[in-house]
Amino acid sequence: MKNNQPNYRKIYSDILNKHPEKKAECHPLLKKENLSVLDIIELNKIIFGIVDKQKQAENQKHRSYSKSDILKILDYQKKNNLNNTQLANNFSLSRNTIAKWKKMFLII
Repeated sequence: MKNNQPNYRKIYSDILNKHPEKKAECHPLLKKENLSVLDIIELNKIIFGIVDKQKQAENQKHRSYSKSDILKILDYQKKNNLNNTQLANNFSLSRNTIAKWKKMFLII
């Protein structure tokens, strides 16, 4: 069965050829065997910096999260004692999305 996920390692390696000053900072993430959505978000922050709210909202529409990524985000919330609003702000998500994920994946 063919994997329909983009080859993020190749994409970000090509981008880093145009931004060689950021290669060292991104290298540990690109060495990972599997890149999670959290790793992709971190790579974007390192390479492109923080974008304005309008551009961030547009980019957010195109994100999708696997079950393992959602569980990592919810685990991050638990480890850092964040409420839904704080977690949503940290990952540029909706509070309602966080609540929905908790209902779907955690027994509340």
